[in-house]
Amino acid sequence: MKVAIVYNRESERVINLFGMPNREKYGKESIKRISDSLKKGGHQVKAFEGDKDLIDNLEEFMPRVVKGERPGMVFNISYGIQGKARYTHVPSILEMVGIPYVASGPEAHSLSLDKVVAKMVFHQHGVPTPDFAVLYGPNVEPPGMEYPLIVKPRSEAVSFGIKIVNDDAELKEAAQAIFDAFQQPVLVERYIEGREVNVGLLGNNPPETFPPAELIFGEGGPAIYTWEDKTRKSGRTVQVVCPAALDPELSAKAQSIATQAFHALGCFDCARVDMRLDKDGNFYVLEINSLPSLGMHGSYLQGAAAVGMDFTALINRLVEVAATRYFGVPTPPMTEAKGEPKTAVFNFVVENRDQLEECVRAWVGRSSRTADPVGLADAKKVLGSTMEELGLKRVQEFTDDRVTWAWETKAGLEKGILLISHLDVPLGLDAPRQNYRREPEYLYGEGIGASRAPLAMMEYSLRALRRIKRLHGLPLGVLYYTDEGRDCRYSASLIRAAAGKAKQVLVLRPSIGGRYLITSRRGMRTYILSAEGKPLLLGEAVRKQDVMRWIIGRLDACASLSSKDDLLSVMPVEMRSHRISMRLPHEVSATVLMTYPTSDAADGAEQEMREILGRNAFRWRLQLVADRPPMIAGKKNNALTKAIRNIADEWGISIRQQSSASPSVAGLVPASVPAVCGLGPVAYDLYSGHEAVGRSSLLKRTLLLAEYLLSVSRK
Repeated sequence: MKVAIVYNRESERVINLFGMPNREKYGKESIKRISDSLKKGGHQVKAFEGDKDLIDNLEEFMPRVVKGERPGMVFNISYGIQGKARYTHVPSILEMVGIPYVASGPEAHSLSLDKVVAKMVFHQHGVPTPDFAVLYGPNVEPPGMEYPLIVKPRSEAVSFGIKIVNDDAELKEAAQAIFDAFQQPVLVERYIEGREVNVGLLGNNPPETFPPAELIFGEGGPAIYTWEDKTRKSGRTVQVVCPAALDPELSAKAQSIATQAFHALGCFDCARVDMRLDKDGNFYVLEINSLPSLGMHGSYLQGAAAVGMDFTALINRLVEVAATRYFGVPTPPMTEAKGEPKTAVFNFVVENRDQLEECVRAWVGRSSRTADPVGLADAKKVLGSTMEELGLKRVQEFTDDRVTWAWETKAGLEKGILLISHLDVPLGLDAPRQNYRREPEYLYGEGIGASRAPLAMMEYSLRALRRIKRLHGLPLGVLYYTDEGRDCRYSASLIRAAAGKAKQVLVLRPSIGGRYLITSRRGMRTYILSAEGKPLLLGEAVRKQDVMRWIIGRLDACASLSSKDDLLSVMPVEMRSHRISMRLPHEVSATVLMTYPTSDAADGAEQEMREILGRNAFRWRLQLVADRPPMIAGKKNNALTKAIRNIADEWGISIRQQSSASPSVAGLVPASVPAVCGLGPVAYDLYSGHEAVGRSSLLKRTLLLAEYLLSVSRK
């Protein structure tokens, strides 16, 4: 699975540095060792600082999952950047955004970090802990406890500020040093003369307890584990002996108390409980480390080694126990194409999410605008190689090697499913290029919604079927054309013929503005209205009407034919003119678009346009240059849409049915053949400099197409 290591080391990427700073850090080498261990365990790994960019970084690395897909996991070793409850920050963020993680939650971390509250909880749960008091200011009276005492900051770890004091003067001096350095209350605790014992825990319900480890203190310092000892600045060696030299009864007692403390604070997955053992055989819990150090010389690793786990095994076991806690099984299900085909197809698609996005990136990097023959030839070559790799063969009947190419499985296209999409990007050669860019929720790039994401979607759906050996027994054809930017003027006849051979047609156009499947679309006609008059002088236009004003008036009258109720729209979209110097234009042409529900409605509107133009002094011509037929709604389209929506519901993919005012190649499908359009990923800002598709939509629509094709293959 995808595992993100989240740590705090160098980043100060917060809005303000304000409050108690974190003094605990993992070294780069330790982070690398954890990463290498996870990779050895078969995981895909990245490491991120636990700062304000964390959500974006995680969402890019492990985007939103589909129903049934296991999310990635965070291996949390973050101590936070600042604040009293800094251990809780990353787990709280992860819970908010819905990402599983290793180790305890915010509540347990907060209780563990606040040593005073932890000791109060221990008392309530019968966990033995030394008597204590709290000093809230540097000038308060000593608590009147019997010396020697231990003083330490209330909410620090790694033994920061810890010290043994033997009288009131030493107590006041040590407390003042803590107030000055940490600006927080001081915990004063009865010093337990004896041995220091640590017990590591791993897992849940119940946790496994490692054999107790004992800290053997060298000469020249107090019999406590100080910050100077942990950072190797004390000048002495503190040896960790595991298993500790305890009789079986004492070992079992230490492990039992550690488990009590673990449950009392509500810890998960791992912890280390630090205790003192007095001369009478009594254990006292000093504190619990809810994020036990994974440093090479720490007692937690020594405990794991004592039960046969090296560093790599321990790190991967931590992921497994967290997975068990979240999902009920220790490891993700096998992703190989074994067993039930639906599971195998699902696993293939979700496990190849990164490859799917990489395929989109590669297609965005290939320029193939409608008027770019070199780019189109290269794109066609790449697509042909992909079809050949998948084992599909060319269908010469529907291939003209100029604007249309078709392939089919061994079972053939006849009475099967035809997938249709286009290879060109309908942009002019002078339009600025939009490079590929990946953000947490969206993928951006030229043509990414119009054709690039649908290309990747088609390929990986077919790869999923091939993986389970269901592709070539499925009657299936794939047709691509390269004149979408020219309104399919040259490919229309072959598309219509290929669709007539199929039993059903799926058009991989993007879903625009929502999670829709399109069962009906308006048609669109493109007209060129041209008019010619005399080249009038500027002064003559006061007495005589010039051709520019005339055509503007006629275009305005034609636009008034538009009717929302009749689903008709007539609009000029472009004007061009020619004129002689110092004279008004004498030739004017305009491009007029008409969207319409039926051919009869379009014919009627065209006749009204001609009547508006009428007879006059100007020579005019209204020429139909392109006609994209409407996709007519019908029971067959609705039935096909229902079958696809049933698959979508099964996988928790939200899909609705809708009509569209814009045309598509679906209008070329014969009325007798069921068709659905808009099966591609949800797209935004088509043909603009901000064209994008939703990352989760790309995955979901790929899964939907693959699962639908699988359902048909079983019939």
